[in-house]
Amino acid sequence: EQRLSALDGLAAAAAHALGPPLATIALVAKALKRELPADTPHREDIDLLISQAGRCRDILARLAKHEGDAGSVYHQTKLMVMIEDLVAPLRGPDVEIYIIAGEAAAESGPEPVLERNAAIAYGLGNLLENAVDFATARVEVRAGWTRNTVSIVVTDDGPGFHQDVFDRLGDPFVTTRPGYGAEPGDRDGHQGMGLGFFIAKTLLARSGAQVSLANRLAPLHGAVVQVVWQRNAIDVGRS
Repeated sequence: EQRLSALDGLAAAAAHALGPPLATIALVAKALKRELPADTPHREDIDLLISQAGRCRDILARLAKHEGDAGSVYHQTKLMVMIEDLVAPLRGPDVEIYIIAGEAAAESGPEPVLERNAAIAYGLGNLLENAVDFATARVEVRAGWTRNTVSIVVTDDGPGFHQDVFDRLGDPFVTTRPGYGAEPGDRDGHQGMGLGFFIAKTLLARSGAQVSLANRLAPLHGAVVQVVWQRNAIDVGRS
């Protein structure tokens, strides 16, 4: 957690330093696309490089962005709008993402309004990315609120959490991720370091959330991650 705190001051510097090489990658990829024939089998790979470079640029822009007055209405968002903003960049042809608003009873009050919070956005964004990466075809994001709590539950239809690391998942350097499509012994594949979920869990805990993990009950398969806040800790829309 001390190392995580130290990273806060490096975010803008990292964004500034990584900007030029990222721009070069995007420029070269676009030049290659223009030079290659339209029917080349590599065209989809070039398009993927360009789109991922754009995604990296958006992430760096968020890191470098300085928030203004947190009390401004422009820095507040309804719960469902925040979730849609986080899900939008992850939508693609391979995995369907469904956002579901739980049925709130009349005594639950109106939809919660949150301050735009980088820690919550990064933490939830990481959980959503993991769900999409591991899902076979479907991810569900279910939001709900009561008089006292606000909750977000992310469910996927992937293999679920490995039992041998289940109890320690969320500690630093513990991961279920062997690599994206990497064959055993393939050193070129992206290897999970076990830090993504640790960082997400730590940031969400700082916002007052409790994060719990589970696997879906048989015969279903997949992972379930639940994030719960006390409503008075994050809902700035209540009078």
